[in-house]
Amino acid sequence: MDLTNYRNSAPEQARINDLMRLLPSDGKSVLDIGARDGYLSKLLAERFDRVTALDLELPNIDHPRITCVKGDITALQFPDAGFDLVFCAEVLEHIPPPLLATACGELARVCAKYVLVGVPYRQDIRLGRTTCVSCGGTNPPWGHVNSFDEHRLAALFPGYVATAQSFVGTSAEATNAVSSWLMNVAGNPYGTYVQEEPCIHCNAALQGPPERRLWQKIATRLAFIGMRIQKPFIKPHGNWIHLLLTRQPG
Repeated sequence: MDLTNYRNSAPEQARINDLMRLLPSDGKSVLDIGARDGYLSKLLAERFDRVTALDLELPNIDHPRITCVKGDITALQFPDAGFDLVFCAEVLEHIPPPLLATACGELARVCAKYVLVGVPYRQDIRLGRTTCVSCGGTNPPWGHVNSFDEHRLAALFPGYVATAQSFVGTSAEATNAVSSWLMNVAGNPYGTYVQEEPCIHCNAALQGPPERRLWQKIATRLAFIGMRIQKPFIKPHGNWIHLLLTRQPG
């Protein structure tokens, strides 16, 4: 993915601006989980004295107030309450479900005051799925293996209270069980094959789907008919949810 174009897009700028708006006014240190290109780490460095930028691969960010660290969200190598703010956006939707509670527990452990999280809101991860040509496994879009609403997100942080919440953008994208099954039969020809995330089953890079056979084209058309029938009954909702959580004493 071209991160420069992505960062400059209107939806991404709206998401980033909202995250920056929710930053607490007190605190000196912040841990940025999933720093990637360092775009958000640099914005955080304008507001905090010390920024630790963490990713699975060591980030390459040249800034006097940013320390780059290679690490795993499920086993953070930092002391308890080591940061005034833990910042985690576009990450939790990628964590394997069996490890999600562990990851959030680690965020809560190293946080002294605030956790700011951002995830897609009520995403239907059956829509936009891909089929791996290497193993035949079905993958969720963009590697998003978790879907959240405000209740599930807050419940992952016991001992914290949501003190600010906002939604960015709108979405009414959804499918249904029958259309989802038909798309699987068709080989998921319209999935997110441009994603960087590999297959969640065999870790192979995803490749575009092969040419569909006639029966797969029929299955695709029937799937779209099913989604078109349900469309009037789908209520739009926020595309992203941002939640500022404050640690409670005791």
